[in-house]
Amino acid sequence: MTATLDVLIVGAGPTGLTLACELARRGVSFRVIDKADRFLGGSRADGIQPRTLEVFADLGVIDRILAAGDLDTPLRAYRGDEVIWEGRITRPAEPAPAVPYPNTWFVPQYRTEQILREHLAGLGGRVERSTALTGFTQDEDGVTAHLLTGGAPETVRARYLVGADGGSSTVRKRLGIAFPGETDEGTTMLFADARLDGISHDHGRVWPMGERQVDAVSAIPLSGTDLFVVTVAPPEHPDVPIRDHLQRRIAEASGRDDIVVREVTWHTTWRPNTRLAERFRDGRVFLAGDAGHVHPPTGGQGMNTGIQDAYNLGWKLAAVLAGASERLLDSYEPERMAAARAALELSTRLLEKHRRGDEDAHVRGSEVHMLTLNYRGGPLSRDDRAGGTVVAGDRAPDAPVTTPDGRPVRLFDLFRGPHWTLLGFGAAHTPAVAALNERFGPALRAYTVVRPGEQAGEHAVVDADGHARTGYDVTGDALVLIRPDGHIGLVAGPGTVEQVAEYWAALHGAPAA
Repeated sequence: MTATLDVLIVGAGPTGLTLACELARRGVSFRVIDKADRFLGGSRADGIQPRTLEVFADLGVIDRILAAGDLDTPLRAYRGDEVIWEGRITRPAEPAPAVPYPNTWFVPQYRTEQILREHLAGLGGRVERSTALTGFTQDEDGVTAHLLTGGAPETVRARYLVGADGGSSTVRKRLGIAFPGETDEGTTMLFADARLDGISHDHGRVWPMGERQVDAVSAIPLSGTDLFVVTVAPPEHPDVPIRDHLQRRIAEASGRDDIVVREVTWHTTWRPNTRLAERFRDGRVFLAGDAGHVHPPTGGQGMNTGIQDAYNLGWKLAAVLAGASERLLDSYEPERMAAARAALELSTRLLEKHRRGDEDAHVRGSEVHMLTLNYRGGPLSRDDRAGGTVVAGDRAPDAPVTTPDGRPVRLFDLFRGPHWTLLGFGAAHTPAVAALNERFGPALRAYTVVRPGEQAGEHAVVDADGHARTGYDVTGDALVLIRPDGHIGLVAGPGTVEQVAEYWAALHGAPAA
C-alpha cells in the first residue's frame, strides 16, 4: 500500500495544531484528526510563556494571541474584608533588545486553539473531528493506520505518524511505551470557568482556608472574557451540582452572601500528575505534548512544552521528507526529552511550595519563561569558537538592526519562516555571505552584520546600537547559523564557508551543482 500522505497527526490540541501549521507552511501533506465530536472549551492551560510567544510570532499568529489575552491581574488575599496580601503572580517587565515578549501572556486555551485552527484553515488545512485512531502498524517505508471516522472504518497510509493525543495517548499505549511517574490522589482541586456576580474583574481574589495554598478558594478573572477561574476543593460526592458546590464554598471562604455563581461554562477535577515517557520515538512514530510528558499546572509548563515539541519536530519532518538526513529526526528525542525533564522538575518544585504553604508559592519569575532551555551539547549543536556566553544549542536572541538604507528591522523578522538563517558578524564576511546565499538559498538566508560605517553588501544589516553583537556575545568576526526553530546550530569564529558547508552537508547532503 503506497503512502497517501506524509504525516498523520493524532490529536488536535495546541501541540497537534502547532505541528499542523508547521507542516502546512512547508508544503507537507498531512491530516490532523481528533476523536472528539466538538471543539472543547475551558481555560485549562491559559499561561503562554515568552518562548512560546516567539514561536507564535514565527507562525504568524502573535497579533491575534496578544489581542486575545492580557497580563496576569493583581491578586489580593482576604480574611473577611481585610486584605492580608496583595501582589502579582509575575512582575511585568519591559521588552528588551534580545527579548521582545518578556512576560507570560494569559489566554484561555480554547481561544489559543481557535486561533491556531483559523490560521491552519488559512494555510489550507483543517481538523477532522469524530475521527479516532483504532490501531496502526509500521514498516520500513511508513505507517498503516486504522481509523474510525464518524463510525465508518478507514485505512490510511502515511510516511510518519505523530501522537499528540494527550496523557491517555492511544499512540503511546499501542507502542507499549512506559509512562512512569506518579499521580497524587491526596491532592485534588476543582477548576471551573464561571460567571460571577458581586465582584469586579479588576483583581483576583484568594480566600485562605487552611495552612496549605491548595486549600484556598480563589476567583481569578479569565483574560479576554467575562469569566472567572474559580478554584476550590472538589465536592465529596460526585452527584453534587457544580454550581451549587462553588456557591457554597465561595460563601464559606469569603463570608459574603452577595457573590453569586450565575453560570458554570466548564470544569474539571485536577490532581497532581507527573509523568515522562521512556522514549518519544518508535521508528516512524513520534510522541509530542502530553502524550510524552504530563506536568503539574504550577509554572505553566505543560502546554508550552508541547507546543515547542511540535515546533522542534515540524521542520525536521519536512526536511527529511524533502531528502535531508534521518539524523535530524534522530535529534528530536534527546533534545525534547531533556527539555521536558527540565520543565517537569521546575513545575514539581513549584508544586511543592504550594503543598508546604510557602508565602511566595504564587510568585513566578523568569525561570518559567523557557528562554534559557537549550540544546547545548546536542546532536545538532556545534560550537567552533573559544568561549562565549551564547553557544550552539541556545535560543537565538532577537535584536533591533537596520537595513543599509536605514529601515528598522529585527533579527526575528529575518528568521521568520521555514528557512535557516546565517549571521556573518563583520564586514569581512561579505564574500562568504554572498557565496552561502548562492550555494544554499533559498533554504538558507545569509546576512552580514556590520557596524555603522562599515561597508555593507547586498545582504547586510547594520548593528547600529550594538545589540546584535551583545546578544550573541560576539566581539570579533563570527558566523552564527540559526535553525528554523530559532536555536543556534553552529557558531564559528571567525568562520569560513567550508565550516558552514560541512555542517550543512552532514544534515542535508551536498547542494546541487
